[in-house]
This record gives sequence, structure tokens and C-alpha cells, in this order.
Amino acid sequence: MPTNYKRKSNRQSWTAQQLEQAIKAVKSGSPVKTAARSYAFPRSTLIRHLTSPTVSTRLGPLDSVFNSQQEELLVQHLLDLENRFYGLTMTNVRKLAFDLAEKNGLPHLFNKSTKMAGKAWLSNFLKRNPKLSFRKPEATSAARARGFNKLAVSAFYDLLEEALKDPKLTTDRVLNADETSVCTVPPKKSKVVALKGKKQVGGITSAERGETATAVMCMSATGQHLPPFFIFLRMRMHVALKKGASRGSKFACNASGYMTVEIFNEWFDHFLEHVKPSEDSPAS
Repeated sequence: MPTNYKRKSNRQSWTAQQLEQAIKAVKSGSPVKTAARSYAFPRSTLIRHLTSPTVSTRLGPLDSVFNSQQEELLVQHLLDLENRFYGLTMTNVRKLAFDLAEKNGLPHLFNKSTKMAGKAWLSNFLKRNPKLSFRKPEATSAARARGFNKLAVSAFYDLLEEALKDPKLTTDRVLNADETSVCTVPPKKSKVVALKGKKQVGGITSAERGETATAVMCMSATGQHLPPFFIFLRMRMHVALKKGASRGSKFACNASGYMTVEIFNEWFDHFLEHVKPSEDSPAS
């Protein structure tokens, strides 16, 4: 079966809605010829469906492995897994389709040696369900995934709503802080010109794998931001690490390169130093 099959005729190019409307018109007293012409529906096909309502609408010798209801359940299952941060790859989806067909005793032409549905099936499955697509996932820690739930999010917005009731709190005093991982060696490098056919092309970096550092950024709703706060994976700070940093940046070191309670206190002092909240000018 070709991956991109192109139809060789315009048979059954009508929709189920056209069929339903044409049948309803005939049952209301309209002649078959008139109903077929009104709804752009083949007259002979309309006659067949009127005389035998159970007539098959299938084209070609092959049936779909899953019916529309089964495919909808499969789509919802795939989306549910992705929402739980356990999205399936292309290979996983093909294996799942094979297992579903086998467990439910559905006739199929999937490869029984690899125990996977074919690439053609996956391609057509995506065409039938255009709301699905394969995306590159962003690495998310288990701790962050557990913390991002309805209860935690609702509690956050309840606190935010309560804070925004203060008439002294203006938009430039509402700030959001977040941390991100920064690698000293970029994971991807731009292509460079080299001799065609050369087996290996290298590029000088500070290290082959690089080290991960944490950058804590804080910005207000109006776009004003604090100088960044960097956390390095090392036990002692070196002046060379500060070179090129923006004015006011602060630095810290620990054995993990991540935020800790002690370093958060340092960052909070950094926050107070620049934001300077007071009773007359609070910040949130």
C-alpha cells in the first residue's frame, strides 16, 4: 500500500450530510431526480440507499482497522498521555495500534514480525485526525510535573487575585520570577563549510559536553526586569565567570547548580535591593 495514495476517480466524493439531506427530501415528497440535483448527489446512489439502507459505503477492497469511535478513543488516549507528560513517539503509536488491533481481534494487515502498524497507517491516521501532530517535547522534571496540577494552580491564582485587590499595587509592581537552565556549550551548532565527503567535522568549544548553570530572571508586567541571578555548578566562585554579565547581576555557586533554600534567600535579598517594596509602594 503506497504511503501517499492518490484517488483515480471521484467516486463517493459526496458527504454523509448530503446523503442525509437527499433522503430526507425524498421522504418529504420530492422526486428522486430533483433531490439528487438539489443536493449534488448521484441519483443511482440515492436510489440504492433508499431501497437498501444497509448498503455498504466502502470503496476498494480494504476496510479501516478501527472505526470512527475507536479512533476517537485512541486520539483521546494519546492526548491524555501527552497532558500527563508521557507523550508517545511515532514508533510507540504504531506499536499501540498493533496491540489494540490484536487484543480486540480486529482484522488488520499490520506487520506481525515487527508488531507495529505501518507508516502508511500512521500517515493516514494523522490526516483523519488533524488536531494531532508530533512535536519535540521540552524536558520537564517529575517535581515540576507533580507541582503543576489543578489544586496548585488554583491556589496560585487565588493568592494572585487577593494580592491584586490592593489599590496601591500597580502593574509595574507585579513581578514574575522563573529559573531556566543554561548550558555552557550549545546543544546544537550551525552548519559550517567543509570538504565534501569528510567523515567528521569538528568545532572548538569550551568543552565537549559543557556544564549546566541556572539563571533566575524576574520581570514586571510592564516589561521592567531585574538583573539576572546566576547559579554555577562549582564550589568556589571565580571572577572569570562574571565577565560579560550585565550590570547588577549576582552570582552564587553550589554542588548541584540548582536553586536551594540558602541561595533563594540570597536571590530574595537581590530582589529587595532592586524592587524596594514599601507600605506605600508594595510589590507582588
